[in-house]
Amino acid sequence: MTPNHKLNPNNWIKLYSDYLFNYTILRVNDREIAQDLVSETFLSGLKSIVNFKGKASERTWLTSILKRKIIDHYRKINSNKGKAVVKMHYKNTSEFEGDWLEERVADSFDKTAEGIIENSELGDAIYHCISKLPEKQAQIFKMKTIIGYETEVICNELDITSSNLWVQIHRARTALAACLEKNWFKA
Repeated sequence: MTPNHKLNPNNWIKLYSDYLFNYTILRVNDREIAQDLVSETFLSGLKSIVNFKGKASERTWLTSILKRKIIDHYRKINSNKGKAVVKMHYKNTSEFEGDWLEERVADSFDKTAEGIIENSELGDAIYHCISKLPEKQAQIFKMKTIIGYETEVICNELDITSSNLWVQIHRARTALAACLEKNWFKA
């Protein structure tokens, strides 16, 4: 029996695309990125079909490939220095509903007094909201999104799992979005 005997790539899309997409969309919250990651998973599966040992089901094997793709995705976006790192949705009934926070920040190249004041005020609002977070959550959020430490470094330093780190980041972003909506994005 060959290692790839149990794999049938011709049925992957029909059997697993919905499951893998739903798994991914919950973790990346972006339809296009989720579709790309699932496609990359299928391609990687095809490329590494000879490595399939048959110790797991086809779906489990593809899901493990997908998990690595998701991790790589976050590593890539978190390593892009110079980009805004505080990404959170805020809820607002205005025309800007669903915009990312950095899309509402004054242009950093706009050196007008108004732009400088707006960025300064937003920075103060962000730090005020961070100070309202539980201590460990604030520490994790600052280490990851402001200082830019790698996930592994934070997990080792604080003795937490990467899953716990991402849960804490999500909770921090949700709380910060609510705080900023209340204190900064007032109509």
